[in-house]
Amino acid sequence: MTFNFIRLDIPDVILIKVKPYRDKRGSLLNIYNRSKFESMGIHDEFVQDLLSYSIKGILRGLHYQKQPKAQAKLVAVLRGKIFDVAVDIRKGSPTYGKWVGITLSSNDNAMLYVPKGFAHGFCVQSDEAIIFYKLSSEYDANLDRGVAWNDPEIGIKWPIDAPIISNKDTKWPVLRNADNNFVFGV
Repeated sequence: MTFNFIRLDIPDVILIKVKPYRDKRGSLLNIYNRSKFESMGIHDEFVQDLLSYSIKGILRGLHYQKQPKAQAKLVAVLRGKIFDVAVDIRKGSPTYGKWVGITLSSNDNAMLYVPKGFAHGFCVQSDEAIIFYKLSSEYDANLDRGVAWNDPEIGIKWPIDAPIISNKDTKWPVLRNADNNFVFGV
């Protein structure tokens, strides 16, 4: 099984395509291989796995966790299709406030690597979706933060007009006012 690492417009965010092993019995897909990831500069140790279930029209995000428990994420779709977004929130970064978005589906054997210092969110485009995350730090409610999904200065072009959003996600500030302790290069 091979990994194809594709750096996106923000080079720290990486699309990872995996070629599965297939035979008459089915298939086998390698989701994570430490040495292959490290060869591409991804040195995060993943310590927590999550499954998220959502229905069509749900938008989750834009979430991040502050230092000292910032989270890198490896995101894969086990069922359905999502539009997945990463926003650079590292102060001083040449791509600060910029975003990249990619469609991930259970049919494409692809994952998105979102490094520390990025806010992350997605919206569900299929009737339902099951999303698998690997996280580099355990969830800490005291460090949980976010940025408004519709911050006009970021200008994400979500593929949905009227998303279903949690009460918590409607209250996140715009990036300019966000509680954020990420600094580029630190």
